[in-house]
Amino acid sequence: MNDILEATSPAASLSGPATCVSKVELRVSCKALLDRDTLNKSDPCVILMVQTNGQWTELDRTEVIKSNLHPVFAKVFTLDYYFEEVQKLRFEVYDIHGTHSIGTRDDDFLGGVECTLGQIVAQKKMVKPLLLKYGKYAGKSTITVHAEEISGNNGYVELSFCAKKLDDKDLFSKSDPFLEIYRINEDETEQLVHRTEVIKNNLNPVWEPFKVSLISLCSCDEDRKLKCLVWDYDSRGKHDFIGEFYATFREMQKISSGNKVTWDCVNPKYKQKKRNYKNSGVVILNDLKLHRVYSFLDYIMGGCQIHFTVAIDFTASNGDPRNSCSLHYINPYQPNEYLKALIAVGEICQDYDSDKRFSALGFGARIPPNYEVSHDFAINFNPEDDECEAIQGVVEAYQNCLPKIQLYGPTNVSPIINRIAKLAAGDGNIKDASRYHILLILTDGVVTDMADTREAIVRASYQPLSIIIVGVGNADFTDMQILDGDDGVLRSPKGEPVLRDIVQFVPFRDFKTASPAALAKCVLAEVPKQVVEYYSHKAISPMCPVRDLHTPILSPVATTPTE
Repeated sequence: MNDILEATSPAASLSGPATCVSKVELRVSCKALLDRDTLNKSDPCVILMVQTNGQWTELDRTEVIKSNLHPVFAKVFTLDYYFEEVQKLRFEVYDIHGTHSIGTRDDDFLGGVECTLGQIVAQKKMVKPLLLKYGKYAGKSTITVHAEEISGNNGYVELSFCAKKLDDKDLFSKSDPFLEIYRINEDETEQLVHRTEVIKNNLNPVWEPFKVSLISLCSCDEDRKLKCLVWDYDSRGKHDFIGEFYATFREMQKISSGNKVTWDCVNPKYKQKKRNYKNSGVVILNDLKLHRVYSFLDYIMGGCQIHFTVAIDFTASNGDPRNSCSLHYINPYQPNEYLKALIAVGEICQDYDSDKRFSALGFGARIPPNYEVSHDFAINFNPEDDECEAIQGVVEAYQNCLPKIQLYGPTNVSPIINRIAKLAAGDGNIKDASRYHILLILTDGVVTDMADTREAIVRASYQPLSIIIVGVGNADFTDMQILDGDDGVLRSPKGEPVLRDIVQFVPFRDFKTASPAALAKCVLAEVPKQVVEYYSHKAISPMCPVRDLHTPILSPVATTPTE
């Protein structure tokens, strides 16, 4: 291998995939639209509205399809996707007359629907009835929205090339060949993708395998032209040209067991001058290994459900719930901090759970019928089924349980962490990416069982589970920061480190003056990374990969959107 060539090689040694903001493409179609026109059918157009700070604004619109009550629109809507935000969308369908813009009296409203981007990506294909004003159904009209992620990094490929019977360019020895691969860009410029090492004195070189991202190789376009050049190395830099060939990544993927892909290495000057010239050797692709890079949305759109559990602190330090100074006081005019945190996080998680049933647990209270202290009880008092219907069901169970329990202590959270980790371990044994757990712990003080909690978190880091801890009230939460691995690696009392950083801790008071969305954004921002880290470590692919690639998946790798 030559030092000069090695130093100038831009080949990507992939220590890890580059992260990118997730972008989602939405494709829209409608069925059985209302017919507003007298002489012919409606001319529909769909307008996509987004809600920002409570205001609806138009983001984009489809083309108008003439005289069609079952339109399939060619227009593709592209949106940035953030798991940690509620991204409210509204699709409005209009019958367009002439060139008038939406909103004039000549336009007829055919129906609309509101949803979140999270709901669409969780379902991958969302079908909903269109509603007219005041919630009236627009006949049997429906709208269908298909979602697909645009991945910023679609994986990487490992390629292994060799050549045979190359032209001999040296007088007293054989050629010293090396191979260069260039990507031809849309503007016809050429970008060097990889340069191999030099194989000395050899007309049948076998070059070392190399890895390169699909973005670098072909901009994730399988049909993008690649220009490949073979040179005879010269130490003075005046390399002798042996020949060239053109390839595409699609051609390369034709390789299969026992079959190799070959190209004639052609010198255009020789081809023009020599009548019987065939080639200056052949270049052979010996092996191609495609490594998929999976994103959070690949798992979600593949069918991964996120199961949400909330655990609420009912220790005596919260204060008597009947007293307006209590952190558990139920104010009829505004929710307390427990409810604010629960609703903010739960509203986002509920979009990713198809049955919309959530486990709601309590700790630190004396509970009926014997009023013994429990650090792990269902707040609906049904130990056989601790789940509640939607976030509103959790809120009602919380409000109903307060008069029935006696706030006590201490603040032990390890029993609940162990319980949910055991539940997640059962899902983890299934060996597919079907369910991931989020545990939200709401507490008013530093946990009492810190050693047991650290041990529980280390054990839980091996399971499909993320833990969010929100500190409610004005206590000193300094000691809680140890559970959040941002400042270092959390270890068990015996010194064993966590496998993954799965805990996010924030004091609610940091968000008292901010919107609930700001709290959710902060505590949930790390979840996509934690999901893909878990499945990547386990080498588990999405159940239904969104993009179909033509070669076997050899090594799933994970990537996440940046916050």
